[in-house]
Amino acid sequence: MKLTPEYASAQESMKPGKITAEGFLGDDDRNIVDIITADEEEFAHLNLDFSEVAKQLRQLLREGAKGLGNVVAFEKWEITVDEARGNIPCPFKDGMFSKRVATIKNLNNSKQIMISDLSVHLLEKHRFLQGKGSIFRLEPSIIKAVLYE
Repeated sequence: MKLTPEYASAQESMKPGKITAEGFLGDDDRNIVDIITADEEEFAHLNLDFSEVAKQLRQLLREGAKGLGNVVAFEKWEITVDEARGNIPCPFKDGMFSKRVATIKNLNNSKQIMISDLSVHLLEKHRFLQGKGSIFRLEPSIIKAVLYE
């Protein structure tokens, strides 16, 4: 994969202060194509499927939204969802997303992950899990621990 004009534009939008104060890249100095490639390799190594992970995360987000602001117990997880006003655009310019954030904790191992509607979209549509050090970075090994252990 190469850094096309679309990826370059998205990467520019991901810098701190463009869409969000913190940006999407954290302290990761790789370009987004290299980040995506490395995460695709890690997903394959962990036997994770981007579509299946997105589907599972969306289901947990829906379940947690039933208790908006309160902890919801669902199967082996505790989920807390909070929502802020307004929407946030995708840096790839293909949609607007609510500012809904969920913390999902696996009760079997106490591992947890924080997701948003946008982070799930980025995972599914663009295979972008955000840069290392980003607040909403979806680390593949943590995804596996939270969802499947």
